[in-house]
Amino acid sequence: MTSSRRQILDRLQRDERPFAAVEPPSSYRPMVPLNDLSPAALHSHFVSEAQKAACVVYQPASNGEAVDTILQVIGEDQTISCWAMDQIPLPGLESALEQAGIVRVGQDSSVRVGLTGADAALAATGSLVQCSGAGRYRAASLLPPVHVAVVTTSQILPDLEHWWAQQRAGGLEQTRQASNIVVVTGPSRTADIAMQLVMGMHGPRELHIVLIEA
Repeated sequence: MTSSRRQILDRLQRDERPFAAVEPPSSYRPMVPLNDLSPAALHSHFVSEAQKAACVVYQPASNGEAVDTILQVIGEDQTISCWAMDQIPLPGLESALEQAGIVRVGQDSSVRVGLTGADAALAATGSLVQCSGAGRYRAASLLPPVHVAVVTTSQILPDLEHWWAQQRAGGLEQTRQASNIVVVTGPSRTADIAMQLVMGMHGPRELHIVLIEA
């Protein structure tokens, strides 16, 4: 090392730091503040924001109606990309798929429909949070052209900040075990080329949310 460079580095090391150490804040303001955090208001706001993001939102009156809705979206397809059944909170779904002769696979680039659950639904933006891992195949929500997500009303949270605070309160056990965390807001889209909106460019072009009471 040249003597001039050594002199510069020595001087920098001797000088005081330009900024004093700053303690991180204990709380943060939400990026999208909500005035009403009641369950009914969060429910309504989530549905509204999800629909604005081009999601198709179903609010079936019963579990049986929810199963019928999913079968209608699947249509005549005989194979779907699907999370493990114990990761999708809908009683009766597994037997209905079996009776319809629908084969469930984790990843298959040829299937049209992907069926998943979700870890949280964010009212502020109409987004879904999904943690991949055992029985929760990432490809099921990203690879097929049509994504169907089963969400319970109890999973609706105000925003991503509340979800992260919930994870921290639990010791981050879930997030540390996840192989991947995805925040999904509507179908895949891009407007990079000539500012023309194209749906399904990098993922599903349809997102169907089946919202059930639980």
